[in-house]
Amino acid sequence: AMLRLRLLTWDVKDTLLRLRQPVGQSYAAEARAHGLQVQPEALGRSFREGYGAQSRRFPNYGLGQGLSSRQWWLDVVKQSFRLSGVQDEAALTKLAEKLYRDFCSSHNWEVLPGAAETLSRCRQLGFRMGVVSNFDSRLEGILSQCDLRQHFEFVLTSEAAGFAKPDGRIFEQALRLGGVRPEQAAHIGDDYSRDYRAARAAGMHSFLLRAAGQGDGPEVPPEHVLPTLSHLLARIEK
Repeated sequence: AMLRLRLLTWDVKDTLLRLRQPVGQSYAAEARAHGLQVQPEALGRSFREGYGAQSRRFPNYGLGQGLSSRQWWLDVVKQSFRLSGVQDEAALTKLAEKLYRDFCSSHNWEVLPGAAETLSRCRQLGFRMGVVSNFDSRLEGILSQCDLRQHFEFVLTSEAAGFAKPDGRIFEQALRLGGVRPEQAAHIGDDYSRDYRAARAAGMHSFLLRAAGQGDGPEVPPEHVLPTLSHLLARIEK
């Protein structure tokens, strides 16, 4: 089937980049550097709890409620440590600011296998490329540090868009930035509802990155599933 695609949009976290180690380990290492002993597993649980609560209370970094994404993240980091028993407010502020900066760098992120090669090949084939990610303004810097920024004409974050996936309006903005109609575009991501289903609801094609053995989850036509990023080329080169 000729898809006649002109634009490919990409999710980032767990599609192109992943954290080098669990958040709890990164946070615990930073705490140790400040003379505080906190268990990584406890911190990981506290982070998930704090992040979840903050996301429900202040969706999309609290932009609609007057927060900045930086303040949103500083609060999440502090709450993660508070829930793990750290009470010293001065230490919490120092830790939060250091970790907020650290997560901008390639020191905490690694490129997923096949990502750089697949992006290069897609560009060689003449596709226009953009990012559509539920991320904050640090994403440009992270992509540059990880040597991926040059593949993309635009990087659209939920912070910049004002809407987070699965809201169709972030995909509409991406289509405007790419200058194409929905049926000329495909989105690639690892999340069934935020990436695969949301892009299709916006009239785009989409592919779901789902490693072999990750069979749990809704049925997706096999030709829309990517066991690895390298499988994309066979799906779109036809």
